Amino acid sequence: MDKALQTMINNMPEKTGKSLEAWHSILKTKGFTKHSEGVNFLKKEYQVTHGFANTIVSLSKEEKQDAGELVRSQYQGKEALIPMYDLLLKTIKGFGDDITITPKKTSVSIVRKRQFALIKPATKSRIDLGLKLKDIPIKGCLENSGPFGTMCTHRIQLTELDQIDEEVKGWLLEAYKRSV
Repeated sequence: MDKALQTMINNMPEKTGKSLEAWHSILKTKGFTKHSEGVNFLKKEYQVTHGFANTIVSLSKEEKQDAGELVRSQYQGKEALIPMYDLLLKTIKGFGDDITITPKKTSVSIVRKRQFALIKPATKSRIDLGLKLKDIPIKGCLENSGPFGTMCTHRIQLTELDQIDEEVKGWLLEAYKRSV
């Protein structure tokens, strides 16, 4: 997700009165077949600006894809990485019940109040774990963000299950704590 879109999502509750998840719930009850129907509905019924209405409807379409199917698609031909993905999710879910796990087409976004981690099967033998750890120097397993750009400040490349050790779990927890 690019920085501008993430900023828009973060500002959505303040600017529109509801979170993206709340808007998704409203749109699910309507069953619009055309993008413009959803946009016009939000503008007319809720006085949402065109930019926010367009974003809400666009992201709601993405959500309609089954989350499980999105993850299965990401790991097709990369099945050896699934145990690492599962361990990362188990670790993250242990941090608290205030986490939203959002599969996208090529990665899984992990959000508290803001995105703090991103899990992406980068190759058939590697998962890239992106983290938001502002002001933390690159050291140990922490590399620069690489292909994540501004979505994350750091990246950890994982090729073996045992690499998800206390250090990696500690960095995940630190990113979670900073995402308030």
